[in-house]
Amino acid sequence: MERWLVIDWQGIFIPSISVLELMIRGSLVYLALFSVLRLLPSRQIGTLGITDLLVVVLFAEAAQNAMARNYTSITEGAILVGTVIFWSYFLNWLGYKLPRLRFLNRPPLLLVKNGQLIERHLQRELITADELMSKLRQQGVEFLAEVKFAYMEADGSISIITSDSKTDAVAGQKQSDTELESVTEG
Repeated sequence: MERWLVIDWQGIFIPSISVLELMIRGSLVYLALFSVLRLLPSRQIGTLGITDLLVVVLFAEAAQNAMARNYTSITEGAILVGTVIFWSYFLNWLGYKLPRLRFLNRPPLLLVKNGQLIERHLQRELITADELMSKLRQQGVEFLAEVKFAYMEADGSISIITSDSKTDAVAGQKQSDTELESVTEG
């Protein structure tokens, strides 16, 4: 009973392995996982599928041991979290400052142009025409011919520009201008 009330403050806060080793381990694992995930196609089109969830869970389990052996202190956990946050921010910053490094921030991938599927891009991302049409229907597009451009964004979502998008936008702007004039006159 007495043991339940004893706190090992040193074990909680003092790292059991070198801080530099923790940072190196965290960096290597983060960069390796980042590289692997950048090479994989965005298969699930903006959703987290069951296989994606499995990959994330397995990565987390494998990475935990690779990053820190068997760390036990809060300090070690904080150092690893800080290292991962650093690399995440740094790589985003680097992709912003150096756009030529395309693998850091994937550019949108054109899937449909003027109502025509771009088969090689669908194949590269392992997307079937039926899957793409499902996403188009979810966004209110009934026929492929209505699509001027459809892009797969870096996050796996699909953005669509329909043939009448510009016409609708101009009509909407004219209506807003008319409403504004009537409010200012009244």
